[in-house]
Amino acid sequence: MDFIKKWTESSLVLKILMGLVIGGILGILVPGWSIIGFPGEIFVNALKAIAPILVFILVASAISKAKSGIGSKYKTIVLIFLLTNFVAAMVAVIACNLYPVSIHLSSISSTTPPGEFGEIVYGMILGIFSNPITALSEANYLGILFWSIIIGLALRMIATDTTKDVIDDIAEVFTEVVNIIIQFAPIGVMGLVFTSVSESGLSIFAQYGQLMLLIVICILVVAFIVDPFISFLFLRRNPYPLLLICLRESAITAFFSRSSAANIPINMRLCERLGLDRDLFSISIPLGATINTDGAAITITVMTLVTCHMLGISVSLPFAIVLCVISTLAACGAAGVVGGSLLLIPMACSIFGISQDISMQVVAVGFVISVVQDSFETALNSSSDVFFTATTEYYYRIKNGESLNYLGEFAKK
Repeated sequence: MDFIKKWTESSLVLKILMGLVIGGILGILVPGWSIIGFPGEIFVNALKAIAPILVFILVASAISKAKSGIGSKYKTIVLIFLLTNFVAAMVAVIACNLYPVSIHLSSISSTTPPGEFGEIVYGMILGIFSNPITALSEANYLGILFWSIIIGLALRMIATDTTKDVIDDIAEVFTEVVNIIIQFAPIGVMGLVFTSVSESGLSIFAQYGQLMLLIVICILVVAFIVDPFISFLFLRRNPYPLLLICLRESAITAFFSRSSAANIPINMRLCERLGLDRDLFSISIPLGATINTDGAAITITVMTLVTCHMLGISVSLPFAIVLCVISTLAACGAAGVVGGSLLLIPMACSIFGISQDISMQVVAVGFVISVVQDSFETALNSSSDVFFTATTEYYYRIKNGESLNYLGEFAKK
């Protein structure tokens, strides 16, 4: 029990790094010992098994307990959150077209590239209205998303608070199951890296490095160009003093904790120091931790397009727009656990007819680079919660002709 306690309390980042290094070394020294790669296969299969039901329960629970009548401020900030998710996905599309990256995947010959756009739309519609049990068993994420929304709305209208709490508890149970699986990520990563290195050599790290760099560049572009520009459109003020405060006070802690939920108390304290309305940030900060997921939208889009590039699938402008919409919606439903956005990659891949066997290999690659990717992703997501909460608050103060204490107590420094 002491060993289990020490294992779960130790840094997951360091454990994944150790798994990556050990797997790489073993892949070089003993490439014929294929049994070492077996934990990687188990890890991927475990993720494949839990991901569909996790998405279904989380979305249904969130919709059933969503609050209504939250006012114009809340509507504005929700629109901003969704807008930034979509724009972040577009940034990822542009970056992937300017700098296409390839990664190592196996068994890709069974995947057939999609036909015309109308054919894909037709298939998407049929997939959406498939049997919900079949959708879960076959990991049809479009169908899962549709039925979870319908059931969530029905629960919202009919179910008692007790029933909603039970659904919420079930969602927490599945989230905890994912957390348990994630505890085995270092061993799974070791097996996955061993298999990749033993099959492809050290060049695999150059491929992963390019993929990781592509995602980080997209995140930095959104953090330092896109988000400030959106804030400027609302406030007509230099957004960078506010941005730098949010990065310094929120992004650094989020980078190392890799959890937007864990960063909520820090963000609320920062909102107080910025002089924001408690009635606004007490809702917008927890809400932002759920749906303000620019980094997740970037990760989902990049990983999907990289998969398309590997399979020779040409992504036209209509396909790219559909992907951005799907990534925006998928990012809003990302589980609040380490690597939560990676579990939604199969849903985005499904619009291009990519099988779950292939897409879950991409998820596994995502866990290899998650040491860096997830830290940058969470830092962007969490710091922008405060950034856009402040932008919304200041916008309405300017609109209502109120005096603006821009930057709160930080203005005195």
